[in-house]
Amino acid sequence: MIVVMKSRCDEKDIQHVLTFLTNHGLTGHPSRGVERTVIGVLGAVGPSGTPGSIGGINPVLGEALESLPSVESVLRVSKPYKLASREFHPEDTLVDVPVPCVSTSRVSIGNGSVVMMAGPCTVESEKQLMTTAQAVRNEGAIILRGGAFKPSTSPYGFRGLGEERLKLLAKARSEFGMAVITEVMTPTDVSMVCEYADILQIGTRNMQNYMLLDEVGRVNKPVLLKRGMSATIEEWLLAAEYILSQGNRNVILCERGIRTFERVTRNTMDISAIPLIKQLSHLPIISDPSQGTGRRDLVTQMSLASIAAGTDALLIEVHPNPDEALKDGAQSLTLEQFQKLMPQVQAVAQAVGRTFITE
Repeated sequence: MIVVMKSRCDEKDIQHVLTFLTNHGLTGHPSRGVERTVIGVLGAVGPSGTPGSIGGINPVLGEALESLPSVESVLRVSKPYKLASREFHPEDTLVDVPVPCVSTSRVSIGNGSVVMMAGPCTVESEKQLMTTAQAVRNEGAIILRGGAFKPSTSPYGFRGLGEERLKLLAKARSEFGMAVITEVMTPTDVSMVCEYADILQIGTRNMQNYMLLDEVGRVNKPVLLKRGMSATIEEWLLAAEYILSQGNRNVILCERGIRTFERVTRNTMDISAIPLIKQLSHLPIISDPSQGTGRRDLVTQMSLASIAAGTDALLIEVHPNPDEALKDGAQSLTLEQFQKLMPQVQAVAQAVGRTFITE
């Protein structure tokens, strides 16, 4: 249910409605827009995580809300994901990220412009990271990606090098002025990763790790939520709902390919998910063509298609020597390939009337 407040309402009126909802065992989530405020109404949740006693919206309760002088109307939300839906939040959500290397010192993801996030899949050494960070920054990337913790399908595969590599990411941020995005894999690591990262990444294998989603929902950091490798759009948005419902509204979605019967590519890049998400949700969405295809020879084409489809950012894997990478070398661009990619993505962005932020 959504409570639409009258345009002239003030903070006291909003608090009155929130108190009314609390007294009836419901939780209100205000969304303050330019023209008016709407309040998303969710059923109460018990301490054990079980749904509250109110399974639906009592028509009498809806009528009582509409009778309040500051309320314009009460609407039902048809989607199972409430807070992530455009019904709840018609305006695009802008996720602000501190980026020292740009003139404004901050970048808003979701405002119609495009940003580049690039770097190695895995932080292997200081030399590898610094070489890559300098190269991608020189070409216009403003957010540095790099994995300190890495999930692996096999327990014998490479699984990252932990906090020491987080410290290297922080050092690279200080030296090159880039924001840092890195993956967090367990609830117990969230506070530690928050010390070093500007954006917390939830990987595809953890999209439905609900305890982890709850935990990142309680922190004041942007969260990048990758689509699960076999997840439907609805399941993906419901995963975002977990984060939003804990109070963190700075959620960015990431299309990174899904698992299909096709074996020529590692994953099947679902470009259609980008405009579809923009219809269904107010959250920003970005594209990871490296994971999306698993092939470096397809990254450029998928990057260009993603920009045309409306992606808010690109997440690209880059390595000084991909053939010697500890993980995912086959999908990582060389420094020279990334250098050739940047003018192309900027040209497509300009062709569709969008700005590529590089400084």
